[in-house]
Amino acid sequence: MAKIKLEYIWLDGYEPTQNLRSKTKVEEHENFKGTLEELGNWSFDGSSTKQAEGGSSDCLLVPVAIYPDPTRINGWLVMSEVMYADGTPHPSNGRATIDDEDDDFWFGFEQEYFIMDTKTQLPLGFPVGGYPAPQGMYYCSVGGKNTHGRKLVEEHADLCIAAGINFEGINQEVACGQWEFQLFAKGAKKAGDEIWVARYLLDRLTEKYGYYIEYHPKPLGDTDWNGSGMHANFSNNVLRTCGDQATYERICEAFRPVTAEHIAVYGAYNDQRLTGKHETASIHDFSYGVSDRGCSIRIPLMTVQKGWKGWLEDRRPASNGDPYKIAARIIKTVKSAL
Repeated sequence: MAKIKLEYIWLDGYEPTQNLRSKTKVEEHENFKGTLEELGNWSFDGSSTKQAEGGSSDCLLVPVAIYPDPTRINGWLVMSEVMYADGTPHPSNGRATIDDEDDDFWFGFEQEYFIMDTKTQLPLGFPVGGYPAPQGMYYCSVGGKNTHGRKLVEEHADLCIAAGINFEGINQEVACGQWEFQLFAKGAKKAGDEIWVARYLLDRLTEKYGYYIEYHPKPLGDTDWNGSGMHANFSNNVLRTCGDQATYERICEAFRPVTAEHIAVYGAYNDQRLTGKHETASIHDFSYGVSDRGCSIRIPLMTVQKGWKGWLEDRRPASNGDPYKIAARIIKTVKSAL
């Protein structure tokens, strides 16, 4: 028998932006294979996470995905849904709202973020009381003058890959101290699971560096520095195979009348980022276009070159958005057009 460390991870009930929470259960297992079937439900004090009242505080953690924890001996990361005691989804449970039981929808999320120094409370590369050189040389840069935080970013990539997450890439972004990683998954729920576990690994990794991750979409306020998004690349069987421009345009047009509904779940404070500047469309408008990064939805050039067979990119989601809620809303809108 071996002692197995199971790190149950869930989302709390804070608004407007939920936070990751986790705690460890140590169990004895013989020949543990790392499957959901080997795991039991757990509970936690919901009154400490704004998910229950003190008089009836127990909430359930129901495992939905499991990954090896590369930082622990006999460790596993257990992404969990929050349920009421009767087994119904808690209102904070965005995963339960996803209508994609057959995994027809594929998602590739581009997670942008700033690495912040806990001592200065500024992005890496920012001097106290001033600013570094203007944007221009940071994007995909190399060298100590313009590149800040690479050691953490590389270690995070290795951890995600070792955990079995379908991690697809990293790059420094346009602003100083800003980075991005990309994930792809077949199935909306899996895509959300993997973004949250990747965020968890990133947040936990900062503890040993004296950093923290800032997911606010415009952490530097009303300045000429870029904000952070989480572009959502998505497709279903229709988009992957239709070969028809009119079908693509019909799906894109379906997003127009529900713009407000999308913005409502695309992340808090997104109005500070979606100004119409810095490669964004205005939060008050809706637009789409081929290879246009200033549109709400970009039709990738590759999709057109392949005869209108591919995917779409919604550029509006903010870096602090919940991928579960974002995917659920996109799926609902796409299905309404078919």
